[in-house]
Amino acid sequence: MTENRTPYPVRVDASFDPSTSRWLWLVKWLLLIPHFVVLAFLWLAFLVVSVIAFFAILFTARYPRALFDFNVGVLRWGWRVSYYGYSALGTDRYPPFTLAEVPDYPAHLHVPYPERLSRGLVLVKWWLLALPQYIVVSIFVGGGLWLAGRGATDSGWHGGWGGGGLVGLLVLIAAIVLLFTGRYPPALYRFILGLDRWVLRVAAYAGLMTDAYPPFRLDQGGTDPGSEPARPTPPTPSGAPAVPPPPAPATPVG
Repeated sequence: MTENRTPYPVRVDASFDPSTSRWLWLVKWLLLIPHFVVLAFLWLAFLVVSVIAFFAILFTARYPRALFDFNVGVLRWGWRVSYYGYSALGTDRYPPFTLAEVPDYPAHLHVPYPERLSRGLVLVKWWLLALPQYIVVSIFVGGGLWLAGRGATDSGWHGGWGGGGLVGLLVLIAAIVLLFTGRYPPALYRFILGLDRWVLRVAAYAGLMTDAYPPFRLDQGGTDPGSEPARPTPPTPSGAPAVPPPPAPATPVG
């Protein structure tokens, strides 16, 4: 039986590149320096925008659309860099320098725009309600120092969350296996993607982009449950359709 998973509004997808180089991961830290420089400014802007959005939601129950699109773009940019780099090593295709969605890039992030957000939740969700999630994420990304040194509204762990924690350890194991065998273990890839997805969901929630609480659930693999197409209704055991066909229109009387 297939588990029914309620889709979360923050959708994180990725597709693995089977031609990933055995050795390129050894120098990706060097290749990513230009992105790290840009992301340092982008995450600072993300924090400022989040503070402005906080007051806008508090007084109007709305997240200004332009600010929302910018912060989603920062998350998207950070996810592409992380996927190329040491949060997944899922592709050797260099990340583009853009906030926009790039359809043919193997890493995607989408957050639907909320027409209204709770004024009351905005006061507590980014620090009090999200605290259990921060504890979990600190294990995933080695965030003990992050918890001690950053405010909860600063989702800046994305700038390089692959540097430690469980994700960093698992990616290192995958990199060593890739170096010696030329093959990325599929089960390990699926598990790492599940951890990355969890981190990004918490980031969007802490960034005030949704009121939906992130589930304590590891959705593994590159395809987010929220991105899966709807499946047709299965037939009944007798083979008859589960939903009866609509009645035929009545024949007009001549």
